[in-house]
Amino acid sequence: MSFNWEEFLDPYVQTVGELKIKFRGVRKQYLKKGAYSPIEFVTGRVKRRDSILKKARKRGYTRDTISEMEDIAGVRVMVQFVEDIWEVLELLRKRSDFKIIEERDYINNQKVSGYRSYHVVIQYPIDTIDGFRVINAEIQIRTLAMNFWATIEHSLNYKYGGVIPSAVKERLTNAAREAASLDAEMSLIRGEIQEAQLLFDGLQARADLKKEHGEDNELW
Repeated sequence: MSFNWEEFLDPYVQTVGELKIKFRGVRKQYLKKGAYSPIEFVTGRVKRRDSILKKARKRGYTRDTISEMEDIAGVRVMVQFVEDIWEVLELLRKRSDFKIIEERDYINNQKVSGYRSYHVVIQYPIDTIDGFRVINAEIQIRTLAMNFWATIEHSLNYKYGGVIPSAVKERLTNAAREAASLDAEMSLIRGEIQEAQLLFDGLQARADLKKEHGEDNELW
């Protein structure tokens, strides 16, 4: 009997959709209070079938155990500053709507390649028409600089089939150091940036509210 991929992946699609809505809701709550949000934006994806099969072959997953894979459902929480990563992490640890089963700190323990990020593996409960399910999902927390570097590395790995030429790899490693340096510099002026953004966000929120109520030309 052939494997029904659509039926298998549907719960993961639901998981990613629900988590994105929840984390975007957290950001909105901060902004409604006029407070700085540690969450800049949220993205998510369900792993492609070919990627799942490739990892299954590499790690020894079978048709019966493939649901144990931790990153079929993936959500990425983007932040501006390294300090925000720890704040988002505390928000995740306090939540009661999922269970954290593993954490991987690639910031204080970055990979040899220069990759930096914080990974949180969770078990997320969902309700389906077939009953209650618990789905494994991975949440990655990154700064914008970390994400830029990781996106480039991913593209290069794809281009070179996982074997990046040494000269390119050396430049990529140098770029990782520069990205880390950028994060450090931004942290030094974090207070100034946050203050400016709160002022801008306040003006933008009022403008959006006026537009929503058709009062663009009135003074507030």
